[in-house]
Amino acid sequence: MSDSSQDSTTEYSDDSRDLNSSNESELRPVGDTAALTREEEAIQRLDGQIDARLAWESWHRRKRRRLRMSLILFVLTFLSTTLVGADYWPLDIMPGFFSDEARVQILTHLARIWPNDPGQTLTIGDRFLEAIRLGCTYSCPLMLILLCHEMGHYLQAVRYRVPASFPYFIPLPLPPLGTMGAVILQGRGAANRKMMFDIAVTGPIAGLVVTIPVLLFGVSISGYVPASAQAEFEFGQPFIVRWIIEAIHGPATPGMVFHWNGYATAGWVGIFITAMNLLPIGQLDGGHIMYTLIGRRAHWIAWGLILTAVIAMIQLEMYSYVLLLILLTLTGPRHPPTADDSVPIGRSRYFVGWATLAFLIIGFTFQPIVIPDQRQDPQENPVFDPERQIELRQAEPDELVLNRQRKPGTAMNSEKAQKTSAIDGLVSNEIGSIARFSRLSKGG
Repeated sequence: MSDSSQDSTTEYSDDSRDLNSSNESELRPVGDTAALTREEEAIQRLDGQIDARLAWESWHRRKRRRLRMSLILFVLTFLSTTLVGADYWPLDIMPGFFSDEARVQILTHLARIWPNDPGQTLTIGDRFLEAIRLGCTYSCPLMLILLCHEMGHYLQAVRYRVPASFPYFIPLPLPPLGTMGAVILQGRGAANRKMMFDIAVTGPIAGLVVTIPVLLFGVSISGYVPASAQAEFEFGQPFIVRWIIEAIHGPATPGMVFHWNGYATAGWVGIFITAMNLLPIGQLDGGHIMYTLIGRRAHWIAWGLILTAVIAMIQLEMYSYVLLLILLTLTGPRHPPTADDSVPIGRSRYFVGWATLAFLIIGFTFQPIVIPDQRQDPQENPVFDPERQIELRQAEPDELVLNRQRKPGTAMNSEKAQKTSAIDGLVSNEIGSIARFSRLSKGG
């Protein structure tokens, strides 16, 4: 480059000394062309640098937006699972911060159904924090399970430099779960067979590494309680959950049901979500794993499972997975090809893949939510409230203590349905407003 610059200067210098030189017409165009070429090259390099810089900034802006959206959804999902875990009591207690009358009514009602220690006086703030802590016994372990599951996918994608989004959590502030799980958006066709297998299988394994200890801890600090005819629902128990419960507490005796505290419920949800994701259909983790193991033959398995599930639901009249099947059918049971389906995965991955899919046998439940029979025998429920025209079941003090840690969605509903509700005439659908507390205190 420096030599060209010097030659060009010499040419222009010769032109200035002898304008009539016979070489003038030849030298000037050559020099001008060279100069223009260097300018164009410099402009092109500058344009390329500007384009690269703009593309880099645009990519980072998109990445920051996605990260911000991921964090917002994480916080919203944490709040929704905390509310469900606390059975919405923080919302019920909140009016007590703004009204003296409401504060008295709420504290009086809570002292009856949620007794404090002898000699202890709790403020409305104490009750609010107590409800939050109850919700966190469910939301914290559940969010940890979901985070580990999704980060297993994400970190493997980063390892193989496969484009993937941050985990997006899906809040759903409705019982019994409070969330619809989480997802990661991955670049289609960017991973080959080996990469796809590793990315797909790491999520369920990472989630189970956290789920099993959480479930063991939750089951160990819980136990059996008398069955309540007014319970809204019970969780179905897959084999692995039933084995753990019976190994720690033994089989249930007649009239007794397992009491789901927050930790146990989070463990159950972890098992449920992992098993559901391992269904070998479409874009689920199981669909990815099955495709990398047997290729396009996985499509026949996916369609066979969907048709079998439809027939089974009709025959058994159990429709828990109708929405899931509709979504899987709309998104497509067929798995798209990877970037290179011919890449070998090795024997060890075959073993890990089939062992992971086998978890479906012990982790899947055909009826995750069980609605108990609401009919009652008047002889077993002698307490009757003539004003409300409802029957109320007797409850022992020990049962109240256990019910304080009831599973999300029914933690406090079960208490309200007990004999303690006879004191203040609680109606099961009177939740979510300060009017409920007013009616309850008057009924007491």
